[in-house]
Amino acid sequence: MTQVTTGKPVAQEAQEFVDRARASETGPVGRFLQATELDTRMLGMIGALLVIWIGFDLLSGGLFLTPRNLWNLSVQSSSVAVMATGMVLVIVTRNIDLSVGSVLGVCGMIMGVTQAILLPRYAGWSLGDPSIWVIALAAGLLVGLAIGALQGFLIAYLGIPAFIVTLGGLLVWRGAAWWVTSGQTVAPMDATFRLMGGGPEGSIGATWSWVVGIVACVAVVLMLVNGRNQRKRFRFPLRPVWAETLVGAVACILILAAVWVANSYPWPAGTVRKYAEANNIILPDGGLFIAHGIAVPVLMAIAAGIIMTFITTRTRFGRYVFAIGGNPEAAELAGINTRWVTMKIFMVMGFLAAISAAISTARLNASTNAQGTLDELLVIAAAVIGGTSLSGGVGTVAGAMLGAMLMQSLQSGMVLLGVDTPLQNIVVGIVLVLAVWLDTLYRRRMQ
Repeated sequence: MTQVTTGKPVAQEAQEFVDRARASETGPVGRFLQATELDTRMLGMIGALLVIWIGFDLLSGGLFLTPRNLWNLSVQSSSVAVMATGMVLVIVTRNIDLSVGSVLGVCGMIMGVTQAILLPRYAGWSLGDPSIWVIALAAGLLVGLAIGALQGFLIAYLGIPAFIVTLGGLLVWRGAAWWVTSGQTVAPMDATFRLMGGGPEGSIGATWSWVVGIVACVAVVLMLVNGRNQRKRFRFPLRPVWAETLVGAVACILILAAVWVANSYPWPAGTVRKYAEANNIILPDGGLFIAHGIAVPVLMAIAAGIIMTFITTRTRFGRYVFAIGGNPEAAELAGINTRWVTMKIFMVMGFLAAISAAISTARLNASTNAQGTLDELLVIAAAVIGGTSLSGGVGTVAGAMLGAMLMQSLQSGMVLLGVDTPLQNIVVGIVLVLAVWLDTLYRRRMQ
C-alpha cells in the first residue's frame, strides 16, 4: 500500500482533520464562525448594543442615533471604560473592588484642590501656568496608586477579603473626598487640564481624526498579517484568506464609520462665533462648520484599552493573573507570587481610577464630593456584561469596554426618554443580574 504524505506535521494534519469533521457537522453559520474565529459572546454583545441603539432611536423619535448624541455617548463612556479595563483583572482573580467610585472622587478632589487652591495660594502659580495641571494630574495619579497599594496590601498580605476591604474603602474614600474641602465644590480647572474632558477644544478636529482612523486601519492590517505569520511560524492552522480579509475589512469600515460620525458633529454656533472673532475670520451667511472630531477622553480610553490588552495577553504578569484566577492553589504551587501579583492588580486599579478622575473632573470643570457616586456599579456591570466571569479565570478588556458602552447607552437612552433616576438604577441592577445569569448558563454549556 502506498502512503501519501503532505509534508505537514502530524499534529497539524490531525487538527485540520478534526476541524473539517466539525465543520461538516455544523451549518453554514457554524462554519462561518469557525473560519473567522469570531467570539460568539462578543457578537452577542454587539447585537444587544445595536438592538438598544435602534430601540432608543425609535422611541426617542430619531434623537438617539445622531452624531451629537453618539459623540456625547462616547465621551460619557470613557471614564467608566478606563476603570472597567482594570476591573477585568480584579474579577478574573476572583476578587472585587467596590471602592472605585470613591477612589475616583477623592483623586478628582485632590487634582482640583492642587491646581485651584494649593499651588496658587502657596506657590503663587496661576491657572494659566503650563506646569500647574501637570503637577495636579501627577498628585491625583500618585494618590490613586497609593490607595490601590494600601488596599492590595490589606487583601494580599493580611488576608482580609477584598469585599470587606473595598466596601470599607467605599466609605472611607468618599468621606475623604468630602473632608478635603468640607464638602465644597472646587472650580474652575486649568484650561489645559480641561482638554481631557472633551468639548470643542478637547477634541482633535476632523483632519487629525481621519489620520487616527487611517493609522488604526493600518494597525489592524499589520496585526492580521503578523498573526498569520506567527501561525505559519509555529505551524498552527491558518484561517482562510477570505476570512482574514473579511475581518480586516469590517474592522476598518467600523473604524472609519466612527471617525465619520465624530466629524459630523459640529461646534456649537456660539463657540464658532467666538473662535471666528478671536482669529479674525469672517463668518459666511450659512455659518461655519467646524467638526469636533474624536474627543481626547475617548483617545485616552482607547489607549488604556490597548495598553491593558497588551498587558493581559502579552506579558508574564497577565499570564499570572489568569493563572491565579483559574486555580489559585495551583498557581501558588507553580511558583507564582500570588500575593504580590494581587497587590499589583489593585495598584493598577487605583491608578486607572485616578485617570478616570482626571477625565471626570476635566469634563465637569470642577471637583465635587459626589463625583463617582455609583460608578462602582457601572464598572462592575460593564466588566461582567463584557464576559468577565465572577468565578474567575475568564475575561477580556475589549469586552469590558464594550460593556461600558452598553451600560452608558442604557443610561443615555433613558435620559432622552425622560426616565426618572431611581428607575434608571433599577434597570441597571436588573441588567447586571441578567448578565451574571447568562454567564452562568454559558459556563454550564461549555462544561
